[in-house]
Amino acid sequence: MNSKDFYSKGFYIEHLKWDGSHLEVLDQRLLPDKVSWVSANSLDDVFNLIRKVCVRGAPLIGIVAAFGVVLSIKSNMPKDILGLERTIDSAIEVLSKSRPTAVNLYWALERIKRVFNENRNKDLIRLVDIIERDALAIWKEDIEQSYKMGDLGSELIVDGDSVLTHCNAGGLATGGYGTALAVFFSAKEKGKSFSVYVDETRPLLQGGRLTCWELKEAGIDHRLITDSMAGFLMKEKRIDKIFVGADRIVKNGDFANKIGTYSLARLAEIHKIPFYVVAPSTTFDLSLDKGEDIPIEIRDSNEVLEVSGVKIAPSGTKVENPAFDITESEFITAIITEKGIIEKPFKDNIERVLHG
Repeated sequence: MNSKDFYSKGFYIEHLKWDGSHLEVLDQRLLPDKVSWVSANSLDDVFNLIRKVCVRGAPLIGIVAAFGVVLSIKSNMPKDILGLERTIDSAIEVLSKSRPTAVNLYWALERIKRVFNENRNKDLIRLVDIIERDALAIWKEDIEQSYKMGDLGSELIVDGDSVLTHCNAGGLATGGYGTALAVFFSAKEKGKSFSVYVDETRPLLQGGRLTCWELKEAGIDHRLITDSMAGFLMKEKRIDKIFVGADRIVKNGDFANKIGTYSLARLAEIHKIPFYVVAPSTTFDLSLDKGEDIPIEIRDSNEVLEVSGVKIAPSGTKVENPAFDITESEFITAIITEKGIIEKPFKDNIERVLHG
């Protein structure tokens, strides 16, 4: 199966394939210069795909992690249910250490374990099949959620809008349609005329490399800017709305997203620009009360010291490289989910919309 098998409408990005025994993913590190696929045949392969940012984006990390558990089972088939449980637990332990901030990773792994527990009285072969089908269901459900978020969010875009996005929250970050970019894809499909400013998103340039590539493929008018230009454009009244994704949203509405998001939100508040977060219900972590409780991944210093393998700073330069920052809920206009648009007060309305 590939991404297209789960699509029912609209623009799609083919970036994930599953044939029942191995996983193929589009190597996002090489885009847009090279379209290259990487195969994963084991748990270690999947761990490295996630850890080394071959795949990224909270929803996609969760999907790939679910298949990582399946591959762990199939690459060394257990002899009985207890062996299967040990294999699943070991895979979950390994994969949970791949990226600490994106909560979709833990959600998907917990779901796989829950499915095992609910069906552990089944025949071994039947149970493995159920687990594999659930990994496929996680993928399919994510695309369906993206459609709903896109449809809801697109109603906020009017003809003539200039909108801004940060990092990549498109098909490449999800099962195949997107979160923040799903809003743009849906608006385009509805015939709306608008343009998108794309932050380059240092240090890995996901905006320049990935978001611009997706918007070009979708035929959406866009302009690439350096991260430091956004505030000036807001001051010049050239940005009407901002849409971003999220890696984890907590009980009070605070959220983690790609580093640089916090700056945009504060600037948007100063310039009275609506600031929208687009994320599926699987990105919410209601076990945490506030944003400062979210673990922030610190990545390798070479990501900052180099661009495409070329050094841009003197040897020995010290580096700070948090991959994400925390934005407080007070700076958010609304959160767009597949279950509805959540408005303030977030602490009350998150629970109501998600579980009401």
